[in-house]
Amino acid sequence: MPKAVRYDEFGGIDVLRVDEVERPAPGDGQVLVRVKAAGINISEAVIRTGALTDLFPSTFPSGQGSDLAGVIEEVGAGVAGFSPGDEVIGFNQKRASQAELVLVEASDVTRKPEKVSWEVAGSLYVVGVTAVGAVRAVQPKKGETVVISGAAGGVGSLAVQLARRTGATVIGLASESNHEWLKSHDVIPIAYGEGVADRIRAAAPSGVDAFVDTFGHGYVELALALGVATDRIDTIADFAAAEKHGVKTDGGVAAGPGAKVLAELADLVADGHLELPIANVYPLAQVREAYAELERRHTHGKIVLRPWQPYGARLRTRR
Repeated sequence: MPKAVRYDEFGGIDVLRVDEVERPAPGDGQVLVRVKAAGINISEAVIRTGALTDLFPSTFPSGQGSDLAGVIEEVGAGVAGFSPGDEVIGFNQKRASQAELVLVEASDVTRKPEKVSWEVAGSLYVVGVTAVGAVRAVQPKKGETVVISGAAGGVGSLAVQLARRTGATVIGLASESNHEWLKSHDVIPIAYGEGVADRIRAAAPSGVDAFVDTFGHGYVELALALGVATDRIDTIADFAAAEKHGVKTDGGVAAGPGAKVLAELADLVADGHLELPIANVYPLAQVREAYAELERRHTHGKIVLRPWQPYGARLRTRR
């Protein structure tokens, strides 16, 4: 029987387990995907705690995850353009992607380019569409300066690259261990913490035009203190500050149709115009360890589950 991540109540990582489940069967318009890789996201950890029940109600036992990449095993009635054996990237809208076999609407998958690794493909959807939506929200232009917090995280690492593609100067806030990576992508790195406002002003003597906050914890207020207009500030992490100050909260929904955006991002990766760093890879059985690392909020890039790997030693990659 195939295995899948499940939990029966809200809580921390200790509520997570891997169960044997019935083999899913695709319905009309669906495909059954054998998952090769499934990225994990901080939003999933927050949902699991029960903090977002108004937005994301849960029925127990609950699955977890949206991101996935894999090989189509079966297609349901009415599916055109996909066949068993096709390699695809996609997303599951019912929070169930962290599993060996997953049902996905055919409209929510796109073909995986050969040059995109399974780890990157399976991690691209949530952070990718969120980064696209957040960058579009602040509309950076050539000659302008945009600051991005959490610049080495999953969303941030893509947002700095997408912002640079507009021709804007990009300042990335990150720990010093990630500064070389930011420099290699033509981003000005600045350490976060005490004195960050002064360091930003020194790096941007003509001022800051736009600000993307991917981390929370006071960065909306920092953007306002730097003189950024409210309609040029977007946060995907501090909704209380957004409501208080009237700044934007655009993310994945604002990016447009998910599969279309996913295909565009995958093509950029395949052509070498976009990089999604992979911080670590874990087998499905070690889902608790994967989220424990994620929730420390200090990884560079994405943490990935590999459901098809044998349940054994922890897999580990650094890039």
